[in-house]
Amino acid sequence: MAISKIVNNKKQHHHSYISVPSEIINSLSSTSLQSLADTPKKQLLNEYKKSSVEILKDRTKYLVVVVSGGMNQQRNQIVDAVVIARILGATLVVPILQVNVIWGDESDFIIAIKPFDVKTSGEKHTPLHVSPQWIRSRYLKRMKREGVLLLRGLDSRLSKDLPSDLQKLRCKVAFHALRFAPPIFELGNKLTERMRSKGPYLALHLRMEKDVWVRTGCLPGLSSKYDEIIYNERKLRPELLTSRSNMTYHDRKLAGLCPLNALEVTRLLKALRAPKNAQVFWAGGDPLGGKEALLPLMKAYPNFYNKEDLALPGELEPFANKASIMAALDYIVSEKSDVFMPSHGGNMGHAIQGQRAYAGHRKTITPNKRQMLSYFLNPSLPEAEFNKIIFDLHRDSMGQPVIRTSKSGRDVTKYPIPECMCNDSLVQQA
Repeated sequence: MAISKIVNNKKQHHHSYISVPSEIINSLSSTSLQSLADTPKKQLLNEYKKSSVEILKDRTKYLVVVVSGGMNQQRNQIVDAVVIARILGATLVVPILQVNVIWGDESDFIIAIKPFDVKTSGEKHTPLHVSPQWIRSRYLKRMKREGVLLLRGLDSRLSKDLPSDLQKLRCKVAFHALRFAPPIFELGNKLTERMRSKGPYLALHLRMEKDVWVRTGCLPGLSSKYDEIIYNERKLRPELLTSRSNMTYHDRKLAGLCPLNALEVTRLLKALRAPKNAQVFWAGGDPLGGKEALLPLMKAYPNFYNKEDLALPGELEPFANKASIMAALDYIVSEKSDVFMPSHGGNMGHAIQGQRAYAGHRKTITPNKRQMLSYFLNPSLPEAEFNKIIFDLHRDSMGQPVIRTSKSGRDVTKYPIPECMCNDSLVQQA
């Protein structure tokens, strides 16, 4: 379905609130954690429920975790920490939230909990994608002996292919138990209401910040001046390049590993038939090049807003230099949009995709970068032919229900079917 059919649709949709975590969480409150015992969309097995009662009675094993990174990285790690605690039959202490050097975030990381002695704990580093059996064999004996286990660096440590009940637990934690702190949630809703008052809207998550170009090994495509800035920064900090350091920028681009810049996003939206009068909310940090980097989008879509445009004077001042809080506000407005499209993969785009699927498959467009970019780089291709090719490439990338188990290694919080959905007809239709 073309974007125009969604953006021009005046019908109001019900948006149920499903919460997510961030550094803004003051604590995992008893109310929040109680929702883990609430009825999920798909019931847990009785055997699982009975064993939960035994775990609650046992207060001899404690798991302490240190989580780091941006808002959505910490969200993923907290979800995994709850599941690991369940696997070990342990009580999870409120996670320790660690400042990330790339984000340079000045958010308040103080958590109000009772003092807890972890001196007797052995700190452990976990390899990637481990199974529940691996976790029990490596950690359970020591945890029983010492009482406390300290883990850090949990990102992508737990396997994505888990038993059904653990997958349901992941969904309950990600979509129910963890919530933004009330002031952030309330302000996010106010910004959403102001955006919604303009009519149905499209949300773009743009990844054009300086650190993104450095870390991905890509170039912003603005001018030689900005390309030189990225080259120099990468030479100074080669450790920031996340992967595949032997690939050239051109190879990365064709492989779909680079974020789309504003010109590419504009051409994609036009090919997908987004009308010029569409209301567009853009999420993300300050792009390298400032407004110059956004000019193609601003010219093509004049109704172009971000959180600063929607906020009242002084409303965002308490959150200056608090990147995670700003990302949380972006998340709330984007999640409730009529159409959502990220310019690049990553934790926030994946989290929003999963939450929108869980809430009823609100439209999410995934740019098919690997297949489309050769056409973007072909200057001799007529615009009409380009638009038709790009539109056809995205017929199956418009947020239709996707069964997680059709491909191994998929995260259930991004693809909640079938484990976390109770409507079997959705699975049959997918």
